[in-house]
Amino acid sequence: MLARKQLQQLACRIKGTSLTRSLTALPEVASEGPKLPPFDYVPPPYEGPSKEEVMATRKQFLSPALSLNFKKPIMIVDGKMQYLYDETGRRFLDAFAGIVTVSVGHCHPAVTKAVIEQTQRLQHTTTIYLNNQVAEYGKELAAKMPGNLKVVYFVNSGSEANDMAMTLARLYTGNYDIIGLRNAYHGLSEATMGLVGQHTWKAPIPHGFGVHHALNPDPYRGIFGNDGKAYAADVKDLVQSATPGQVAGFIHETIQGVGGAVPLADGYLPEVYQTIREAGGVCIADEVQTGFGRTGLHFWGFESQGVIPDIVTMAKGIGNGLPLGAVVTTPEIAATLNRRIHFNTYGGNPVCAAGGRAVLKVIEEEGIQAKAADVGGYLLEGLRRLQAKYDIIGDVRGQGLMVGVELVKDRTTKAPATAETVEVVERCKDMGVLLGKGGLYGSCLRIKPPMCITKPDIDFMLECLDTAFAGL
Repeated sequence: MLARKQLQQLACRIKGTSLTRSLTALPEVASEGPKLPPFDYVPPPYEGPSKEEVMATRKQFLSPALSLNFKKPIMIVDGKMQYLYDETGRRFLDAFAGIVTVSVGHCHPAVTKAVIEQTQRLQHTTTIYLNNQVAEYGKELAAKMPGNLKVVYFVNSGSEANDMAMTLARLYTGNYDIIGLRNAYHGLSEATMGLVGQHTWKAPIPHGFGVHHALNPDPYRGIFGNDGKAYAADVKDLVQSATPGQVAGFIHETIQGVGGAVPLADGYLPEVYQTIREAGGVCIADEVQTGFGRTGLHFWGFESQGVIPDIVTMAKGIGNGLPLGAVVTTPEIAATLNRRIHFNTYGGNPVCAAGGRAVLKVIEEEGIQAKAADVGGYLLEGLRRLQAKYDIIGDVRGQGLMVGVELVKDRTTKAPATAETVEVVERCKDMGVLLGKGGLYGSCLRIKPPMCITKPDIDFMLECLDTAFAGL
């Protein structure tokens, strides 16, 4: 009997016949090992070039800087909610959400509908004209913000949002120096590269002028453990020793994403915010990965430490995959841009604005934040059971569906298990789970799925991880 993959490949060669869909619509063939939960969706037949042809074309025409996530790469041609499909129709559980970007689900019908309807009506104009979508979206997004964070500037990406935040901080305060954190990631424009606290992302070109990196308040690897006030003292010392005593601002993630889902030590932000404001600066929260309910307990990550920033940057989950980002700040800080002409061609274009509005509506109507808290808690419990079983798991951390699992060769020395991390990611892929990896040493599993993921999906993921760890 022909296997499913052989039947689908045959179907792709019989284009234009009724047999095509019937062959590709066959149920997934059972195999040994963990089983994905049932899901009522069959992707349309793929009729494009083969994976090998795509690989060759990519190598010839795309930048060699573009990396692939697996030793044996897969080709993704379809997606639905928490699942992705390769060219043969094989289904994978997406546990990385396009690098923490797909918030409410791949091709969520409400978001797709909003994008299609707006595209058919008006695909692009700019903010030199009035348009209802961007204006109403600004109002709806501002309503999600605490305090006086009521003015929105739309951009296209997280890098661009953080670049804008640096400009606003310097214009508003009249100061230049900015404090960031080691192990942080804020983008790869020339300006934001300077904020990055990992050498692996920093090109050997001039960058980072006026940027100073404080000790990372990492509860697992940091020298002060989970003592936020002790780390905060380093920021005060940095202001006094490495700057003129006045700063433009301080920027932080609440849970460091690329750095390996590292949370900030308890009590850290209130102390640092006070220090920075006393030095004339503003506080910038990078919510590119932690925003829009992903942490479960709060809509914004910074709320977990009881602070209100002066500027908040966001991207990724804001648009569920659309090229969309935003900077939200106070009216007083926003007014500084009026000193010169400023413009963004694509920021807040009608299609992205319509999609962003749909994402906000889905988060609210489907209780996405509550789901992230519930399912995320279930995931963390399961991972901690695996930690008790396997010594290689040094740390399990995170909030909601922003989770990291750090692998170590030895729990005492915490020597990173980089090669083993690669192997676990590869084995899980082969079993049907797509994980991310990160951290300075590449030794952390990054688990940040679309927030529509279910507990049966988590059971499948945990079973795959268990199998992968057992085989090391």
